[in-house]
Amino acid sequence: MVLGQADRSQTTGSPIDRAFLHSATMPLSFRHAVLPNGLTIIAEVDPAAHTAAAGFYVKTGARDEDASLMGVSHFLEHMMFKGTARRTADEVNQHFDNIGANYNAFTSHEMTAFWAHVLPEHLDEAEDILADILRPALRQSDFDLEKNVILEEIAMYADQPFWVLYEQAMERYYPDHPLRHRVLGTPETISALPRDAMQRYFDDRYSPDNMVVALAGRLDFDARVASLERRCGSWRRTGARREYRPIRFGEGALDRTSDKVNRHYLLMIAPAPSLRDDDRYAAMMLAQVLGDSEGSRLYWALIETGLAEEAQAQYDGRDDTGELYVFATCSPEDAVEVERVVLKEVDGLVASLTEDDLQRVRSKIATGVTVAGERPAGRMKRLGHMWTTQGQYRSLEDELARINMVTLDDLRRVASKHPLTPRLTARLSPAG
Repeated sequence: MVLGQADRSQTTGSPIDRAFLHSATMPLSFRHAVLPNGLTIIAEVDPAAHTAAAGFYVKTGARDEDASLMGVSHFLEHMMFKGTARRTADEVNQHFDNIGANYNAFTSHEMTAFWAHVLPEHLDEAEDILADILRPALRQSDFDLEKNVILEEIAMYADQPFWVLYEQAMERYYPDHPLRHRVLGTPETISALPRDAMQRYFDDRYSPDNMVVALAGRLDFDARVASLERRCGSWRRTGARREYRPIRFGEGALDRTSDKVNRHYLLMIAPAPSLRDDDRYAAMMLAQVLGDSEGSRLYWALIETGLAEEAQAQYDGRDDTGELYVFATCSPEDAVEVERVVLKEVDGLVASLTEDDLQRVRSKIATGVTVAGERPAGRMKRLGHMWTTQGQYRSLEDELARINMVTLDDLRRVASKHPLTPRLTARLSPAG
């Protein structure tokens, strides 16, 4: 990030300043260890917390799959809960429930994660269950049954117009890069996926040197490292690495019609900074000024005027690139006018930026990150995501300070470096 005025971080009384001062009093300490097999363990220890959280983050997702195996990462996430050598599928869920855990998992293009949030006295058991399911049985009978569940999930999302438009737009935007892959896969790839191919993918990608265990809350870090070495120290290191391929962006228009919709759906995509680029802070703020759900340029121009039911902008950072999305929903009769207004607001955004805009988005971001950081589960998720995508630690306080340092000149510079004008415009309209 290019530094601007020397006094920009001295905006007294700003929400981020107050959030920084509040969070700076929290007795947190960051700890880091690496097991001999490469498993990284990180934690924000908070002796005053009333709960604790643990998560296993694996640096593998849809972008790491062969096209013929599209959807295997997400399918494998499901299979983790289907039983292990020690637990049946029912026992996995029962044992989580027995300790009152809030637990879940997710798969994205960038990563797959499994986590649990519990009372501190149950953290060891939660860790044991998580470590156990990370070495699943992958039984053929479970695989065959779960395949039907995945196909049903794909069919369910196929009834969501924006999801359909998004997947097709990403395929056009990344024409020859695995970021075009659908996280859920397709009916064809899932139907054809053999169990042994999933096993080979697991054996390669679920390597301890391709994982991070993130911990947060009231916990004994040294005891957790010792227990993780006991539970995971025998896992075989494979040297799994992500392949970073050159990225070529698709351009132009993608027009689709469907007899299942009666509204017009618009999605625009432009390149943006990656999660490893400090310009992401400015990109995130630009997106909020342009298209936050309330008080943004698109809100006043489209929602408040009644032209559109939904109109937002969003920054989505990835490992080595990023996207700025603009999306809107409106009546088919208003489609041309809505698109005209969106482009007008995009084109005029930089020239219209004010200090009030900057202060407003700072307030919104300060609230969001501070609320998320008040609970160990939020801290754990932030840690796991950050280390998986960036390979480094940055405290919540440092993040708040960096956001507070962004100036209008930074916003203008990032908008010049990453023009907001969409590369790809996708539309979904009613048929006929």
